Amino acid sequence: MTSKTPVDRKRAFHTAGALVGLAVVLGACTHTNNSTTTSSFPDDYRLRHPIAIQEADQSVVIFVGHARGGLSASQRADVMGLAQTWRHEGTGAIIADLPVGTPNALAAADALREIRSLLTAAGVPPRGIVVRQYHPENPRQLATIRLNYPKISAVAGPCGLWPDDLGPSVKNKVYFENTDYYNFGCAYQRNIAAMVDNPSDLVQPQSETAAYTTRRSEAFEKYRKGSTTATLYPEADKAKLSDTGK
Repeated sequence: MTSKTPVDRKRAFHTAGALVGLAVVLGACTHTNNSTTTSSFPDDYRLRHPIAIQEADQSVVIFVGHARGGLSASQRADVMGLAQTWRHEGTGAIIADLPVGTPNALAAADALREIRSLLTAAGVPPRGIVVRQYHPENPRQLATIRLNYPKISAVAGPCGLWPDDLGPSVKNKVYFENTDYYNFGCAYQRNIAAMVDNPSDLVQPQSETAAYTTRRSEAFEKYRKGSTTATLYPEADKAKLSDTGK
């Protein structure tokens, strides 16, 4: 039986050291990759699903039959409502998409004339109405008159994205560290963006209006005299339950 020489032992030690170093390097690479994968999105839901302020279209669709040129009562209400909201929030002209080359083209043209008169009566200037002709791609679908205008709106999402599993996994930071999953808070942000009336309120507060000087002076005068400053409501007793049957 032959024994290893010092040279062989030194070579074996060098080989073992190289293998250990390679394993450490590979382990470090694997750890870095895992950390990058599981920490790719912030923990705060407001940063994962921010509310963005952008310009979007507000639209109303008018269905027109081939044998009817006027608008129904509900359609006239839709047009008048669109005109009122345009005066409040519109950032561009009202675009009226008119179908051409369709069975209801003549009826749509008659309906558009009534739409223009309604918009003008509601305060929309003539230069605020732009007509565009279009030909529907699907001939079987009823062609409609589409009214739309741009406005500043708040948007968030899209929701329903699941980049990681919710169950236990080697690369799942959400499960082992008890943090919020990616889709958490998205529906809340999206609903807030849809419900806000003035999107600028999400960025800055509105300017304060002048104080009601008359009412404030009356309250200060009562306070100076030592009188009560509470408001009395004589009709409050009328809303109480009847004493009948007691």
